Amino acid sequence: MSSRATSGQTIPSKKPDLLHDPVGRTLYKTSVPTVIGAIATILYYLADTWFVSLLGTRELAALGFTFPPTIMIMYLGVGLGIGTSAMVARAIGANNHENATEMTFAAVTFGLIIGLLLIIPALLSVESIFSLLGASEETLILIRQFMSVWYLGIPFLLIQFAGTAVMRASGNSSLQGRLMMLGAALNAILDPILIFGPGPLPAFGIQGAAIATVITWLFSNVFIWYFLAVREQIFKFIWPGVAKLIKDWKRLLSIALPAALANMITPLATAVLTATLASYGAQAVAGFGVIMRMEALIMIVVLGMSMSLPPFISQNFGANAFTRVRQGLKLSLQFVLGLQLGLYVLVALTAPWIARIFSQEQGVIDIIVTVLRILPASYAFQGMVILSASSFNALHAPRNALLTSLLRFFIFYVPLALLGEKTAGISGMFIGAALGNLLSALVIIWWIHRYTLSLESQASNAPS
Repeated sequence: MSSRATSGQTIPSKKPDLLHDPVGRTLYKTSVPTVIGAIATILYYLADTWFVSLLGTRELAALGFTFPPTIMIMYLGVGLGIGTSAMVARAIGANNHENATEMTFAAVTFGLIIGLLLIIPALLSVESIFSLLGASEETLILIRQFMSVWYLGIPFLLIQFAGTAVMRASGNSSLQGRLMMLGAALNAILDPILIFGPGPLPAFGIQGAAIATVITWLFSNVFIWYFLAVREQIFKFIWPGVAKLIKDWKRLLSIALPAALANMITPLATAVLTATLASYGAQAVAGFGVIMRMEALIMIVVLGMSMSLPPFISQNFGANAFTRVRQGLKLSLQFVLGLQLGLYVLVALTAPWIARIFSQEQGVIDIIVTVLRILPASYAFQGMVILSASSFNALHAPRNALLTSLLRFFIFYVPLALLGEKTAGISGMFIGAALGNLLSALVIIWWIHRYTLSLESQASNAPS
């Protein structure tokens, strides 16, 4: 059992000790609840989609149009979470509780202020943005109903990202996973009540889904910040002064902004491939859309580990425990390699059955089966790149993390996919993309290996 210091006392805690517990067991204990939380997030949005689909095709199309703007705000939150986790975990590892508390306050105030500042411009831009995306006037009415509520919740969303990042940074990933499951359950309960209005209750339609989401964010934040303030005592409302707060924000943004930009690269690369596939017709685009949804499920463990590994690395980085940093990274990369190759065999064998779940059109089925037997073979290497990028962020090297994403997508993945398409059509495109994942992994794993070695060498040569 580990312990933590609070107000000069040692208080027993069941959470893993990221600095002293065995590396493999620690990573297992932190990764499992985070993966469960990631699954909960997917279920959260699937519930919204399913309940809205019961309203009709127009409502479902309107919800589909909301994806690009909402995902961009989500990526801002992801970047804030990555920066917060890196800063707070390193401070905890260095046994600097005061600095961890300061960075927690900086993260929540930044999320709150930026969230409030975004509301009015976001609301005013609904017409122009969604018209540009091709929404009809009828669809715009539904989009306006949804976004007029969703945008009001931006501050709650951003400070939730900051709060869950602090929970992970302090070793409370298990509690965070349970919280995300409870949030998904609450959203699933509120959706039908607010969308359809059973009995005497009013039916809000598509707007009800947005109301359910914002209420869930609000309740999640109450729990998160109560826990961090009262139980962990890592969040305190002590005004540090404008100059100190701005300095902390700059430190936070030095990691958060590159991390957010790195996440935004993914949909850009996907858009390039989608535009190329459009020349093959609607069936090719539809098949690729299914593959992207399948990718999220096949890579769910990697997504969870990309959130649980950084706090372990940052805490040990703060403690100059570079042997544990290198061991943790090595074990994680080996696990992802074995897991994803095993999943590929399963997916390749069941591809025809998977395809028929999503479509009854033979043309779409053929494309899904073809791609599922090519691209997932490289998800092991893609996962290793993702963990390397998250580890660079954890080591306070955000530019390296951004360069990792740029290298993968625009030096290897996209160029080789386009070259493959010119050479051998759709099959060639995904063979090229798979080769891009493999080559980028070889380069980036070598890079982070050399980088961690140099950090360890610098630490051992530093004067004591």
